[in-house]
Amino acid sequence: RVQVVESGGASVQAGGSLRLSCTASEFTFHGANMGWFRQTPGTRCELVSVIFSHGPTQILDSVRGRFSISEDIAKNTVYLEMDNLRPQDTAVYYCAADFPYQGIYDYTCPRGLGFWGQGTQVTVST
Repeated sequence: RVQVVESGGASVQAGGSLRLSCTASEFTFHGANMGWFRQTPGTRCELVSVIFSHGPTQILDSVRGRFSISEDIAKNTVYLEMDNLRPQDTAVYYCAADFPYQGIYDYTCPRGLGFWGQGTQVTVST
């Protein structure tokens, strides 16, 4: 069965950088939406960034210019590069594979449609 595993979360100071990684076993990225979501307690699950199955990418306005998504198909890995982190970026970050695109907020982390990981915590302190 498909297993999605995130890694790279950590505690950093504001202005710092992290790179999150997502691997999916028994799954081929090509032809599937691959995305990063995040959620904090009491808030909605939001789509931070996505690589669409047909190639283009989308990124959340609040992280544009600071975050970027990429994939290494040979390694079956998707990355989220996060620079100039802010305290408001603190959240559990989830990776999802082969999920139907439903806008920014219409998702249930981490049990939405598709294949989801269990999340990795990112904490940004002042």
